Amino acid sequence: MKVLKFGGSSVGTPDRISGLVDILRSYHAKGEKFTVVFSAFGGVTDSLINMGKLAAQGDESYFDHFQAFSKRHLDAAKEMLNEPYLREVISGLENNHEVLKNLLYGIFLVREASQRTMDYVISFGERNSAFIITQVMRQNGLDAAYLDARKVIKTDKNFGSAKVELEETYANIKQYYQENPQTQVVTGFIASAKGGLTTTLGRGGSDYTAALLAAGLEAESLEIWTDVNGVLTADPRKVKKAFSIPTMTYAEAMEMSHFGAKVIYPPTIQPVLGKKIPMWIKNTFEPEHPGTLVSDQHDENTPPVKGISSISDIALLTMQGSGLFGVPGIAARLFNSLANAQINVILITQGSSEHSISFAVQPDKAKKAVKVVEKEFEYEIRSGLVDPLKMEDQLAVIAIIGENMRYSPGISGRLFQTLGQNGINVIAIAQGSSELNISTVINKADEAKALNAVHQAFFLSDTASVNVFMVGVGLIGNTLLNQIKAQTEFLKKEHSLDVRVVGLANSKKMIFAEEGIALENWRDKLTASAQAMSHANFVSVMTSMNLPNAVFIDNTANEEIANYYEQILNESISISTPNKIATSSSYQQYKRLKEVARKRGILFLYETNVGAGLPVISTLNDLIISGDQILKIEAVLSGSLSFIFNTFKPGMAFSSIVREAQSRGYTEPDPRIDLNGIDVRRKLIILARETGLPLEAENVIIDNVLPDACRNAPTVDDFFVELEKADEHFANLAARVAAEGKVLRMVASLENGQARIGLQSVDSTHPFYQLSGSDNMIVFTSQRYKERPLVVRGPGAGAEVTAAGVFSEIIKIGNYLN
Repeated sequence: MKVLKFGGSSVGTPDRISGLVDILRSYHAKGEKFTVVFSAFGGVTDSLINMGKLAAQGDESYFDHFQAFSKRHLDAAKEMLNEPYLREVISGLENNHEVLKNLLYGIFLVREASQRTMDYVISFGERNSAFIITQVMRQNGLDAAYLDARKVIKTDKNFGSAKVELEETYANIKQYYQENPQTQVVTGFIASAKGGLTTTLGRGGSDYTAALLAAGLEAESLEIWTDVNGVLTADPRKVKKAFSIPTMTYAEAMEMSHFGAKVIYPPTIQPVLGKKIPMWIKNTFEPEHPGTLVSDQHDENTPPVKGISSISDIALLTMQGSGLFGVPGIAARLFNSLANAQINVILITQGSSEHSISFAVQPDKAKKAVKVVEKEFEYEIRSGLVDPLKMEDQLAVIAIIGENMRYSPGISGRLFQTLGQNGINVIAIAQGSSELNISTVINKADEAKALNAVHQAFFLSDTASVNVFMVGVGLIGNTLLNQIKAQTEFLKKEHSLDVRVVGLANSKKMIFAEEGIALENWRDKLTASAQAMSHANFVSVMTSMNLPNAVFIDNTANEEIANYYEQILNESISISTPNKIATSSSYQQYKRLKEVARKRGILFLYETNVGAGLPVISTLNDLIISGDQILKIEAVLSGSLSFIFNTFKPGMAFSSIVREAQSRGYTEPDPRIDLNGIDVRRKLIILARETGLPLEAENVIIDNVLPDACRNAPTVDDFFVELEKADEHFANLAARVAAEGKVLRMVASLENGQARIGLQSVDSTHPFYQLSGSDNMIVFTSQRYKERPLVVRGPGAGAEVTAAGVFSEIIKIGNYLN
């Protein structure tokens, strides 16, 4: 004998009922012997509760809800049944509805609905559902008989959540099934107390009904049919990548159900656990899926963590004080007072110092809990031995669960590292000596983020994800998006990294998509977006999305967005940027940003600030971290200036080369910005700070390349007029240098704490002599690289290499966070 139970989602519509009847017919065709339990149609129980409340309030609209209830069941019967089955069902339904109508009218008249009365009201949901489906099964050739569970399941009179009299119930079940060999179709959720009074088994009690039947019949197995493929690793509404758990133990299932796994109702497991009856959780809408098997069989080869669950809303109460230390009976008094007040404790934690005890309760019980505990410890509080209870609300509990955790060192470390790297503060921790469960209390607002981050850490470590928010989709941003698009599948397949762009913005519009923006048509979506761009709003939406493993990319040269870096880092969002403003502004702010990133356990990366995609900053840091001492840095740090002076030879007009550099887009529209060394100064400041020097802009000496008349020209056109006048000056300079066998280079240097930028002549023994095109070159002379300096050379500008540098940092951040 198998016991099958179908929930409200499985019987929500006639089409769904037809689908489950097909499942039952397939069991029958295989010669399986079974009994089946049904919940009320989806949403009906809530509707009946609402009817009772409205009637008790004297609100006549209860009758509209009653009529909708009646019509829904009659319509379902008419859609699924033919004569003579339809006639029998219509007659039974009309009788039920007449009784319910009179009952509701009585509530309306007396303006009161006791829990006893409400149990009777609610019972009509399961009674109608099972009665209709019995006849549908009979019409489809199954020898089915309707069984009102009140005949066999007996309880006390604790209406709303009655306690089952197990011995009497099991005896009734066994006898009834012996005397009635047909396939019994049983009402879930309802039972009866002495005198025939209708009781209910609590929300989710249809599962309990099925488990009681399985235990009473000593069934081969219990099957709970729902709308998901078994027990999942996490709540799929909060963790999109949750997947089915093939097998789990009763103990694991109990923990999962306690912490909110909706497919298992906590009391369900007790009857089958006692009889060691295996339980399957299966999907009505995908019956071929194997689902989850829950049994007493423990497999030591399964992953250490089986699932992650949560309780979305709790209050944490803390009792503390010197009067707790070493005093026997404190915990007993505390929890007895709560038990006597019918307050359930969800979680308990106490430090070994015995200075405090924290416990979690449902938020609606928190004030009552404070009152009863403070009354119990009234003397100690008045004497100053115990402080008044501290209450914290808007909290949630997340728990990782698995029997194999006890055999796997490092599980808790991985859990807390994951939470910490995502900026999730752990308020309290609880773990039993069995190591079956590690529970953490966190802020409610972080629940979804925590679940996704922890789920990825324990279940998707083979495929890590990173959520990218990007401001600036011009030349660099567009190129970066193309690179991400081209490499997405390769990164997933070869490097197990899923890079998702979840936020984009240009100067006018912004768009967000938690599941990722399709990069095939991102430009069209951004153009069509109704969300106007502002830096404050972008940062606000990004932080409110609260996604794990988030990275902010700033592809702009905008000072305003750089002012938000500290706020972004404080939200535990890593940053990668080619924008040099934040790192080259005040030294104090530079240090503060790095310190915030360090404290938050995230990364603030800006390799592309110097040398675009060249490994300049990382190479410098590697030298310093490994204990080398930097003696001197010499660098050609401007692609535009590199092109100008690499190209400039005797006999060439300097002004024409500057015009060519401008026309190619190497320089700013006003080339003086490049020639005056302002951009180079920013880069040199960054390099100096990486070596530990607190350098500010005013500490950098810039030797003017341009004559005063060029620098002071009122417009760009006037500048070129003056520059042409200076061609002879530059020609003489080039000729003199060439005669010495040297070339001109715009060099930034750092030595003995002195930073300088200026035009230098170098001979063929110097690394800069061989520079060509717009290449950058950085020469590190250190204690280790004294005789032959370490040289980094390559393209120091350009969208492709800059975007590639940012992309590399995205991957680095993804690997770090995961």
